Amino acid sequence: MKPVHLSLASSNSGKLREYRELAGNSPVQFKLIPNFRDIPAFEEAASTFAENSAGKALHYSQFTPELVVTDDSGLVVPALGGAPGVHSARYAGPGASDANRVEKLLHEMRGKAGDDRRARFICVVTLARNGRALAIVSNFVEGRVTLEPRGNNGFGYDPIFLLPGLGRTFAEASPQEKNHYSHRGIAFRRLLEMLLSPSDSLTLS
Repeated sequence: MKPVHLSLASSNSGKLREYRELAGNSPVQFKLIPNFRDIPAFEEAASTFAENSAGKALHYSQFTPELVVTDDSGLVVPALGGAPGVHSARYAGPGASDANRVEKLLHEMRGKAGDDRRARFICVVTLARNGRALAIVSNFVEGRVTLEPRGNNGFGYDPIFLLPGLGRTFAEASPQEKNHYSHRGIAFRRLLEMLLSPSDSLTLS
């Protein structure tokens, strides 16, 4: 099979690295959209991950002839009314770092124990070209919010998301372990199957 070139609509180098690891030795090759920061930004104002993911894909795919992949993902904590949710990347305000967001979430979780520390990572991945969505896939993984950050791998909320089946946070897990269990890993593997399997349901041209 010929290589499938996908442009990731993101400036997040950690996310690009993760997608490249997920693609592995497959014919799928990832890069960031050139001059991404110069493209008019898409306002992620929708109330669901699916709407934000699809909206970003439709928007950014108008600025390149290549296949575009976007995702919207985040951490949902029922005890906080679903926060940070679709605001996960902006939870601590504009310009905040991953550490700032983690610190704010742990502050909001103070005093909560047991089931109140349940959390869910959600990811919706969209594939688009020329302003048209070709595929939308999603998945989630259940876990718990730890009392403090643990581990140095990953990015975002990985240091405080404990996966019970793994017994470690995503930041303590190896890249291979995280890719196997993670919300983004499972969602992308579904998309990869569609990309690599001959099907009338997904036309890339």
